[in-house]
Amino acid sequence: MKKLLFQFDTDLHPSVFDTVVGYDGGADHVIGYGGLTPDKVKALVEGTIFTRAPKDKKNTAIFVGGSDIVAGQALFTAVQSHFFPGFQVSVMLDSNGSNTTAAAAVAKLATSGPLAGKKAVVLAGTGPVGQRAAAMLAKEGAEVALTARTMARAAQACADIKTRFGVNISPVEAFDNEARAAAIECANIVLATGATGVELLKTEHWQHNNNIEMIADANATPPLGIGGTDMMDKGIGRHGKIIWGAIGFGALKLALHRACIAKLFDDNKQVFDAENIFALAKEMA
Repeated sequence: MKKLLFQFDTDLHPSVFDTVVGYDGGADHVIGYGGLTPDKVKALVEGTIFTRAPKDKKNTAIFVGGSDIVAGQALFTAVQSHFFPGFQVSVMLDSNGSNTTAAAAVAKLATSGPLAGKKAVVLAGTGPVGQRAAAMLAKEGAEVALTARTMARAAQACADIKTRFGVNISPVEAFDNEARAAAIECANIVLATGATGVELLKTEHWQHNNNIEMIADANATPPLGIGGTDMMDKGIGRHGKIIWGAIGFGALKLALHRACIAKLFDDNKQVFDAENIFALAKEMA
């Protein structure tokens, strides 16, 4: 029986990246639907849960994606609200790679040193990856701050994280590179999760900071988020700090994404969100 992965995307056009990884993860067919909202998903979900016998439902799964993690979370919840005993399929949330990218980055940082008790700053952290990474760092015992260009955006992201994960993240307004340099002055861990091609720090902003122990940059499009690093860095030393580049931990991200897709077809009751995706990342790291 064919393994069918239904890609429910909150953006108008389903992500090509997620489609490719869906196939690489073991799906025989990936069927994408874009522009979905919670009120539009009922009939699609019913199509997945009513069409196969109980023993065969494990061969159907749902992947929820899109660029907006708040919208993705709402859609993810709506999908599951239409399940009932005996009628459900496995489902995964990874809006904009939020869970898999954040999990891979934080898991690799954890291989380079302890996270508990450390001061961590997530630069430009209001997006899906930044929010998830901040939550994962906090869950590992780090004291986490999150920056944005405006305090309002930073505060809203921290409130969203608190609502979803029950952890406290400190909002920091950092409009430019100098402000971001000030924000990381006392940090032990720095993770950049800004938009592609936007430099958040120059080399001189961090190379002489003796408090910093580890740096990770999720940006693989030049210029990188943190100047003086390389996207290929795999836990190497630069200026006395351990550096992870986007490609350096990206191999784990892709392997993790594929592994989660494969596990969706183990049975029809798998639910993959930040917590168990991160747990799997730590095992794989």
